[in-house]
Amino acid sequence: MWYDQVTIVTADITGLSVDAIVNAANSTLLGGGGVDGAIHRAAGPGLLSECMLLGGCPTGSAKITKGHRLPARYVIHTVGPVWRDGNREEDSLLASCYRSSFLVAATNGLSTIAFPAISTGAYGYPHERACRIALAEMRSLLGKNTTVRQVTFACFNNQTYQCYCNVLAEMSIADGSSG
Repeated sequence: MWYDQVTIVTADITGLSVDAIVNAANSTLLGGGGVDGAIHRAAGPGLLSECMLLGGCPTGSAKITKGHRLPARYVIHTVGPVWRDGNREEDSLLASCYRSSFLVAATNGLSTIAFPAISTGAYGYPHERACRIALAEMRSLLGKNTTVRQVTFACFNNQTYQCYCNVLAEMSIADGSSG
């Protein structure tokens, strides 16, 4: 089942040895705070130089760069929506971040990818709502004819980790499994 291809960890995403980590970037792709800043610092100046050539990225889309000094071979940059009130297409834009990132990974023949909790930091997206969207997209995407075989959700703290675990358990039960 799809949930067998999902791993949830409390970890610094910059230290994960996967084919690609996803950067919750701003639209310039030139670094910022939170996950974005941490990834740029860990990857070194080569990442910024490469991002400068990309011309930014619209909300809900994704672009790929090399990993530079990261253990991950690539960084997939996606721009999540800023939470306003839930009535400004935030859910569809966040879902698009996961779909776009997954598509970029599959298009580049990658098999392992790690996501942060996109938009839940400075962009203020409610954690449980964001978690449900992320896992619903993985349920839809995993198992299809794709190169992606393993998805890791790298949670920054225990609250986010527990949210992902609880929602994954609910979804796996709803899909007819006890685990």
